[in-house]
Amino acid sequence: MFTLRRVVVPLRALLALLFLGLLVGQTLSFPGMFAHQARENPLAAGWQWPLTLAAVFGFLCAEVVVVCTWRLLGLVRDGRIFSARAFVWVDVIVGAMVTAWLVLAAIGGSLSWFIYVTPQLRDPGVPMMLFGMTVVGAVLVLTMVVMRALLRQATVLRTELDAVI
Repeated sequence: MFTLRRVVVPLRALLALLFLGLLVGQTLSFPGMFAHQARENPLAAGWQWPLTLAAVFGFLCAEVVVVCTWRLLGLVRDGRIFSARAFVWVDVIVGAMVTAWLVLAAIGGSLSWFIYVTPQLRDPGVPMMLFGMTVVGAVLVLTMVVMRALLRQATVLRTELDAVI
């Protein structure tokens, strides 16, 4: 368990830094960037608020994942990861990731269509990036679903083993 503690403490410190960075991005960086882009490019000004709301919401979903991961680390540290309490946190993580992915897919698809039909913005880089982000998001969500299933199997096996012993 000593080795586990040596991993949990630095990981929690990094999670705290990540949470702080997410808060900065959510409250300062992205809203300011979208406001600046709206001033510089009036053609895209209509996207300022939808993109700002989507970014803030995406950051909120990431913050939920960080908090749930923090709580799961506490269960790991205490040796209680194979319990019903862990499923609550994992389910919240999956829910936050699915919600963020749906918003990304909706905004990304709409923005890609806007870029495609606007003659001044024919660069395929942004739609390709949005499509790539959507695919990566789907991979992360499905990986989390698989990890949840593995946790369920391990919990069942642990419960059976405890009953045998």
